[in-house]
Amino acid sequence: MAYLARVELRDLPSVDELARGVDDPLAVEAARAVLARAREEIRAGVDPGDLAARLSAELASARMPALRRVLNATGVVVHTNLGRAPLPRAALERVLEVGSGYSNLEYDLAEGARGSRQDHVTAILRRLTGAESAIVVNNNAGALLLSLAALAEGREVLVSRGELIEIGDGFRIPDVLARSGARLVEVGTTNRTRAADYERAAGEETALVLRVHQSNFRVVGFTELPALTELAAVARRRGVPLLDDLGSGALVELADEPTVRASLAAGADLVSFSGDKLLGGPQAGIVVGRADLIERLRRHPLHRALRADKLGLAALEGTLLLYLEPERAVRDVPVLRMLLEDVGNVRARADRLAAAVGGEVEETVARVGGGALPLAELPSFACAVDESLAAALRRRVPPVVGIVRDGRLLLDCRSLDDEEVDLAAAAVNACR
Repeated sequence: MAYLARVELRDLPSVDELARGVDDPLAVEAARAVLARAREEIRAGVDPGDLAARLSAELASARMPALRRVLNATGVVVHTNLGRAPLPRAALERVLEVGSGYSNLEYDLAEGARGSRQDHVTAILRRLTGAESAIVVNNNAGALLLSLAALAEGREVLVSRGELIEIGDGFRIPDVLARSGARLVEVGTTNRTRAADYERAAGEETALVLRVHQSNFRVVGFTELPALTELAAVARRRGVPLLDDLGSGALVELADEPTVRASLAAGADLVSFSGDKLLGGPQAGIVVGRADLIERLRRHPLHRALRADKLGLAALEGTLLLYLEPERAVRDVPVLRMLLEDVGNVRARADRLAAAVGGEVEETVARVGGGALPLAELPSFACAVDESLAAALRRRVPPVVGIVRDGRLLLDCRSLDDEEVDLAAAAVNACR
């Protein structure tokens, strides 16, 4: 039943009247929401329109998943707001296989006894990084918190003033140190820190030397930082571990980003990094390094609170297996493929999208994103369409998110694959 326009508050139906005849268990709740908005609109002098149609739309919206696939046309490859790394197909297949039934998550099939969930990824992480052992938790902030709590609670941690950073959503290194129970000792200055500064700051209460990689910013100009080998030498002389928090965590060479294997080879006792940035896998915090230190992390009570779940471990294992063949990883890990793809292929997708929607091809610059390689500029091409399409494209299924610049909406084709270009073209034409 449709309710005509220009109604007054007293003309609105009751909740029961609006929901009557609608065979849906959510009808009453949806009717309340529709009528509440209608009252606000009438008070504001706006016609609420067809309430029955709005009820149908409200019911459809209630059943639409809130977490949805999005077409990333921003040119930011590891886009934190859009879910960071898209998973490789091999990782998705492992999630489906492990999640569709029971698994040996904490069961040793050979012994017929309880096992450890960490065993499923430890061996491959050792092989890929050269570490003695490894542990995986839910994200890299958790990995850092666990490491500090297990190795330095109640004692001092040496950190350069130039590395007391804040990353996304207010995450600050000093705050994590405080929550872990460790005491921060600031070393050097914001722009210049030397190995001798760590030597002078170290004392009887020193438990750990922490190096935080400047993954999401760079300090340029009159600057100095000690090499990791120098820090490792200081830590050895003082008899304390060196923890290198790499943040993004690359397993293959990418511009000037340090790899996990290189960090361990330079003398780091532990290295922590993310799973869903340059690695290109699921959200995870990974710590690799000395077996005795990893065992202390594993036995700490925080480990259980921060541990990774079975689906995350399955996706991580599926991703890591690709790295056993580096050429396959570059081809099949979406993040690596987008970062390393020849710009000619990007231009070809932009040409195809522009031809399909009547847009214009524009040369642009894509970014790595996710707090990784902040100075890197990736040559790219975008299809430019009218700015007015931006909001409508975000409402499509799947939504398309681009960049508004100079009165135009840019759909960057470095972060769109071939199939997604076709979907984006269909979305643009439908919005028009």
